Amino acid sequence: MAMDIGSNRPEISTMNTKPKTSQSNAGQIIETEAVIVGGGLVGLTLALALARGGVECVVIDALDPAVVTDAGFDGRVSAIAFASCRMFRALNMWEYLGPHAQPINDIVVSDSKGPRASDKGAASPFFLHFDHREIGDEPLGHLIENRHTRMAQQKAVEAEPLVTLIAPDGVMGVERDDTGATATMRSGTKVRGQVVFACDGRGSPLREAAGIKMIKWSYKQVGIVTTVEHEKPHEGVAQEYFLPSGPFAILPMVGNRSSLVWTEAAHLAPAFLELDDARFAEEIATRFGDYLGKTTPVGPRWSYPLGLQMAQDYVRPRLALVGDAAHGVHPIAGQGLNLGLRDVAALAEVIVDTARLGLDIGSMDTLKRYERWRRFDNTALAAGMDALVHLFSNDITPLRHARDLGLGIVNEVGPLRRLFMRHAGGTVALGGEENLPRLLRGEAV
Repeated sequence: MAMDIGSNRPEISTMNTKPKTSQSNAGQIIETEAVIVGGGLVGLTLALALARGGVECVVIDALDPAVVTDAGFDGRVSAIAFASCRMFRALNMWEYLGPHAQPINDIVVSDSKGPRASDKGAASPFFLHFDHREIGDEPLGHLIENRHTRMAQQKAVEAEPLVTLIAPDGVMGVERDDTGATATMRSGTKVRGQVVFACDGRGSPLREAAGIKMIKWSYKQVGIVTTVEHEKPHEGVAQEYFLPSGPFAILPMVGNRSSLVWTEAAHLAPAFLELDDARFAEEIATRFGDYLGKTTPVGPRWSYPLGLQMAQDYVRPRLALVGDAAHGVHPIAGQGLNLGLRDVAALAEVIVDTARLGLDIGSMDTLKRYERWRRFDNTALAAGMDALVHLFSNDITPLRHARDLGLGIVNEVGPLRRLFMRHAGGTVALGGEENLPRLLRGEAV
């Protein structure tokens, strides 16, 4: 089975810039156990997880590792749930991440204006407050800039002898047969392993070439992302206001800084993005409120179209989809990357357990176990996020009253509130916590 995906890849150089990166030589064939296409946040984490379990792998990425860690490449931060943080610690990444990780101590969710924000506008009397002390000593998670996570991954990969990173080099096509899969790169190098993992993002060329169909739709919204500095300390509190255009999230960063994720209607977002700095700061202030004092936008602005997509299948012979290649959800609850990391933990456990038994890590039986483990959880969470988007991204009076009442009820019912916190933290699974992958429990894979 051959997959030609060359038309989806950019023209790139094959010059290597990292010590662990392998030089591509035309005509060379590299033999390994697992091939990972995509060296992003999910792909490199999967490589480290497999390597910790003794599985050798080669990661191929089209982008230069030096580019993806530049401050101008990606302005997003990610909320790393505490179960995902446990996994990062188990993979020896936390020593690089710790100085750049802001603990999330509390989360406050409110309709329109929150209880600690400016009272300008129509504020709902109901809100939802998550306090990490209710469920233990661990923070609810950490906010980490994506570029710092990438730096930590690259440092961990450099120290891992079972991982080879080839970048920048694009994959032209993948050929799968009964015994393995071979990826052919733009440079002419071929990499062969027992299985190939598609960690190549929402637009996954590998998924498209394999003929895996998607269920997807657009929310007709755009996520505007920027960073602000503020006078007062945020104390590790994340705020999320539900406005008629969509959620407006204020996410605490290291220092007196916060990342803003501003959901706006797609037809209005370009006008906001084109405002000069002073006008843009005014628009931010009307949504942010003054509970942190004067706020000043710093750094670039980014924007991303928002939509939902779910792959109908996660696997094909010798191929498995991981992370955004398999699913993409609205950032309303900050779960997108965490879902991908849960995929990694489950897939790594299935593959490593199979390898330890001396069996074929690329067999359909093996890959189907991963699919069964992850597809229902991902689909259920995506459906829940989709319902929240439609419930909260409007100003219909009956719906607003219903959702406000719902926030108030959850806030007052302790067991239900704590269940929501544990689910957001990634420690609730079908069958209970004992059914969590080992890495999400902080154990070795």
